[in-house]
Amino acid sequence: MYEFFKRCFDLLFAVCFLIVFSPIYIISWLIIKIVSPGPAIYKAERVGKDGKLFKCYKFRSMRVDSGKVRLTTLGNDERIFPFGQFIRKTKIDEMPQVVNILKGDMTVVGPRPEDKENADKVYVGELVHILDVKPGLTSTASLYDYTHGELYEDEESYEKEFMPKKLKLEMYYVNHRSFWNDIHLVLKTAWLIILRTCGKTDFEEPKELGEV
Repeated sequence: MYEFFKRCFDLLFAVCFLIVFSPIYIISWLIIKIVSPGPAIYKAERVGKDGKLFKCYKFRSMRVDSGKVRLTTLGNDERIFPFGQFIRKTKIDEMPQVVNILKGDMTVVGPRPEDKENADKVYVGELVHILDVKPGLTSTASLYDYTHGELYEDEESYEKEFMPKKLKLEMYYVNHRSFWNDIHLVLKTAWLIILRTCGKTDFEEPKELGEV
């Protein structure tokens, strides 16, 4: 029953989102084409449910041919062009993924999809069960990354100190997912984006970390 209502919510959310925010899609596409040579939409191969690969859509925030895939993208990453910084901060870069939701590759709330190289590295042992569910547009772990992970200045520190906590939060969601928790995370996502866009940088650790 949960999966049925989740899929219905996904479809309703994606259609309404595309209609309401269509001007932002158009404006973002035009600005990217003007300020950075190359395609406005970036198609990244990601690992989905049960390890199935799919093309994940994003507005491009990095320069074309910006180098190999890294474990994460930090706030001070030199590959990101100025408007790319803005769309990453406001999460506009993730908006094309509603198409992935319509196609059924992703859901609104679920673990963030990883690049295959990174997935092979981090989804080991119990953590492989993160792939038991569809990847999502938002999750407790991705919000934690949004408010805390981007503060790290080097990838080594991020991988050693932050990534284990982020993966624990992804597993927490897998083990405690529910329709009402999904609604809560959608509302929390919108609120945190507003706060960060307005300049807030000091956020509390998620309470779920104390339960894992």
